[in-house]
Amino acid sequence: MNTLVTLEQWQALVAVVDSGGYASAAESMDKSQSSISYAIQKLETSLSIQAFKIEGRKAVLTPAGRTLYRRAKVLLEEAQQMESMAQQFSSGIEAEIKIVVDTLFPEWVLLDAIQDFVSDHPMTRIELKETVLSGADEALINKEADIVICGYVPPGFLGDPLMQVTFRAVAAPNHPLHQLNRTLDYQDLRLHRQLVVKDSGSRGTDSGWLGAQQRLTLSHIGTSIRSAVMGLGYAWFPALKIKSELDSGQLKALPLASGSERLIELYLIYREGSYAGPATMQLGSLINKKVKKAYASPNSSIH
Repeated sequence: MNTLVTLEQWQALVAVVDSGGYASAAESMDKSQSSISYAIQKLETSLSIQAFKIEGRKAVLTPAGRTLYRRAKVLLEEAQQMESMAQQFSSGIEAEIKIVVDTLFPEWVLLDAIQDFVSDHPMTRIELKETVLSGADEALINKEADIVICGYVPPGFLGDPLMQVTFRAVAAPNHPLHQLNRTLDYQDLRLHRQLVVKDSGSRGTDSGWLGAQQRLTLSHIGTSIRSAVMGLGYAWFPALKIKSELDSGQLKALPLASGSERLIELYLIYREGSYAGPATMQLGSLINKKVKKAYASPNSSIH
């Protein structure tokens, strides 16, 4: 499609306004004043519109000119972004990176890494999906992610240990289990409602379910934590996800004879392994660094 106005003519229009006149615009664009005047004249003729009017010795935008100026600014910014994006892609940087992460992973650590990454690669699109249990490794197998953080490394892939997450058995302070005022066992738990977060994958894994007759299944860990605070049941939650609830007394650790804590190892996996793109590898490295910075060691338990 042919356009009536060239990008250089739009640049001239913006330069005249931003620089405060034709002479200053010519200097900023390293062109002669006559070439700037001709570019503006050509623009006005092509569009059959007057962009400037002369008031005294100064060129002032007409109402139509103000509208054109605002749109031209956006057009030039988009053109610059397209050039930057093309340069980025020509150097081998990926256009898009898909991340799938188990909800056990601390989202603030991931977002901190993404923030640093987009500062270096603003044109690379990031797609982030949070999953539960088998949802993450299924995304890997189905080639729906470039980076996966999950608790299981599927056959055919290699993963690096990222961190250990400590789960704690808790319930609200007024829950009947706390009213027993004694050490609890498996039979005690089976008589009460357990809160379970639904597997987002197709396998429907029931990780940690004790087979209690009463069960409340939820699709998000945040909703499950809220349910526990309301006294709807007990559950094992990642300690880092319920720190504020434990500190404030909204949740209280259950006095179990055994099994009060569980450890889950989380792994960082590249779908393409060592053949992953440079930006994907950089983002994965940033995630590793942020974990180390936040928790001292990638293999340390989060308490």
